[in-house]
Amino acid sequence: MNKMLRVAVGSGWCDVSTASYDSVSFSVSSQDSEAQKVDFSADGTKMYMLGFDTDSVYQYTLSTAWDLSTASYDSDSFSVRLQENLPSGLVFGHDGTKMYILGYQNETVYQYTLSTAWAVNTASYDSVSFSVLSQDSSPRGVIFKSDGTKMYMTGGSSTAIYQYTLSTAWAVNTASYDSVSFSVSSQDSSPRDVIFKSDGTKMYITGYNTNTVYQYTLSTAWDLSTASYDSDSFSVSSQDSSPRGVIFKSDGTKMYITGGSSTAIYQYSLC
Repeated sequence: MNKMLRVAVGSGWCDVSTASYDSVSFSVSSQDSEAQKVDFSADGTKMYMLGFDTDSVYQYTLSTAWDLSTASYDSDSFSVRLQENLPSGLVFGHDGTKMYILGYQNETVYQYTLSTAWAVNTASYDSVSFSVLSQDSSPRGVIFKSDGTKMYMTGGSSTAIYQYTLSTAWAVNTASYDSVSFSVSSQDSSPRDVIFKSDGTKMYITGYNTNTVYQYTLSTAWDLSTASYDSDSFSVSSQDSSPRGVIFKSDGTKMYITGGSSTAIYQYSLC
């Protein structure tokens, strides 16, 4: 997608309420018993899963881009245990040479470099990090603006999304809190992940307690102070009772949910 992995690219996205389950899923239980999040490579031929129990990122290949039924494990992984024992968030940079892990235990975002783009077994820790403890003691998800100058964190204990500015794009040690947040408590008391549309005018979160994806509009792009709930949502309870992560295909026509209770990734179509 040549943007941020968890920032979906494209225009004219349909409301999340138009989603339907493709009856396609992929189990990752052989790698970890508690999947947290997934991301995809820019072309949709690689998938990455963050394992909560093993503190590792696992890499998969999709022989048909964006089609989970064609996924297989690459037998490639990378441990983040030296930085974090309870990783809760995963996201890659725009060109696949940077990876970021959010730590639930240490309330910190960690930055890594991949010497070969999209090859997770070439990752190394940059010794660069940023604490979000002043905002939330149970951080769950992390996402960046498409140009790497903004970062957003899902706060589990405060039930809010927080906004940060990076003075140097993609360098988390240059981050500072914007003193801007948006509460999603009216929708779910335990949000787990957040993603934005590429133009920053739409935001989506996963609700752990309600097993639902919720949709919001930002009247000023990327500015959480202008966010409002669209009264639009989609339940994934028929697939999983503990959804963790959410990500969209680059054109907005597919949605993928990380199932915590089933340890599987689920695929949906929109429109």
